[in-house]
Parts: sequence; structure tokens; C-alpha cells
Amino acid sequence: MPVSQQHSPTLRDCVYGQAVGDALGVPYEFRACGAFECTGMVGHGSHDQPAGTWSDDTSMALATCDSIRATGRVDVRDMRERFVRWYREGAYTVSGLFDIGGTTADALSSGRGRAGERDNGNGSLMRILPLAFTGATDDEVRAVSAITHAHAISCEACVRMVHVARRLIAGEGPRDVAGSLVGVPASQIRSGGFVLDTERAALWCLANTSIYAECVLAAVNLGGDTDTTAAVAGGLAGIAYGMEGIPGEWLDALLGKATIDACLF
Repeated sequence: MPVSQQHSPTLRDCVYGQAVGDALGVPYEFRACGAFECTGMVGHGSHDQPAGTWSDDTSMALATCDSIRATGRVDVRDMRERFVRWYREGAYTVSGLFDIGGTTADALSSGRGRAGERDNGNGSLMRILPLAFTGATDDEVRAVSAITHAHAISCEACVRMVHVARRLIAGEGPRDVAGSLVGVPASQIRSGGFVLDTERAALWCLANTSIYAECVLAAVNLGGDTDTTAAVAGGLAGIAYGMEGIPGEWLDALLGKATIDACLF
């Protein structure tokens, strides 16, 4: 479905777009580009999870949403507590935690965001999109990133991503927000754990496709950090194309929909 002038993006569009992209990517995480082809929702693979299972990317985004729903504001302390519940108790998961980044684990264990130059994984970018549907200031976005990823590189990537999402919400098209990446060869796109790689890869997928399914499949098929790249790209594509743009069979296969719905604000 092409971008429609009548489409009014909602948080639900974004979060379901993210969850579906995440679930598509879970079976292929860590696999090299060209070593596989994702064409739809399958199970098992890298983490041996059933088809439709989403990972830490969506779990932490849901914890973010649930905090905003419960407190009515951006409350960093409350968000951190919900992240710890996810980490320690498996809250906000389909059937328990099976994937967590080292920086995130260290930050939640210590209670302090990691601020070293080597701590710029994509673990805050993957959960930041819900803030686009709030009045969060740039400093609040930085503070939310800094719960786990406190280096300026990660914090500023999160600020930029929220701005991109808000432009899509306001009605700008995918090529308006990511046009500089139109036509860039896939060979020049890295899909790894570094936050700037994930940011660029997600925007590249958005810029070089015209429907939701193409966007998230392009993200997964970049290889590497397949679930996170597809989660971020999927959240943006969900905003751009709406839930009606997500293939029905993928939505039907998605697990944990009641958990998702309970967290939305």
C-alpha cells in the first residue's frame, strides 16, 4: 500500500510495524547477507523460537510504552524499573527473555547507563520510536537513551530517529525523510550492532522501498543484526503505511498481541 494522504499514523501502527519486523528477523540474526533469503514469517533458526516471536527490541519498546501509559509522562526512573522487570522476570515478552545486548545487561545490572565510546550498540535506538508520539523534548529523548546507552553518539542517534518519526507522523513521505539514501547500493549498507549502522540501514530500507513488506524484508535480508534493523525499519514503515499495509498473514502469525495492546498509550 502506498503512502496515503488519509492515513493518520498512530502508536499502534508503529509498534505493530516494529513487532512484525522484529519477528521476521529473529530467525536470521547473526547470519551473513546472501546466506539466506527471508520471504515471510518463519520460526526457529538463530534463537529456536516459534514463528511470530519478537525479541528484546519490541520488549523494551513495550516497556517504554507501558511506562508512558502508566505515568502519563516520560519518567526515566519508572522506565528503568520496567526494563529491569523485563531483564529479571521476563516481563513484556512472548515467553521469556532470550536475547539481550551486553551494554543493556551491564547498565540494568549496575543501574547506570554505559557511556564509553565502545558502548554505542543499538540497544536504545531499537526502543526509542514510541517517544515520537509524545511531547518528549530532545533532552528527554537523550535521558531515555541514557538509561542504558549514555554516550552522545547513541543519544543523538535517538534524537534524530524521533525527529524522523515525527516527520512521518506529520505526513512527510519515506523519501522526504531519507532521500539521501535513495539508490545507494546495498553493498554500502551495514546491518550490525553499531547504532549508526542500524540508523542508516533502517533509513535505507525506508528510502528504497515503497510498501511495508518490501521495507522489512529488505532489512532482514541485509543480514547481521536482522531483528533490530527490521524492528527499527518496521516501526518507521508502520508509521508510513499503517497497520493496513502490513500483510495480514504476518499479523495473524504474530505472537503476544494481547501484551502489545495492553502497553499502548
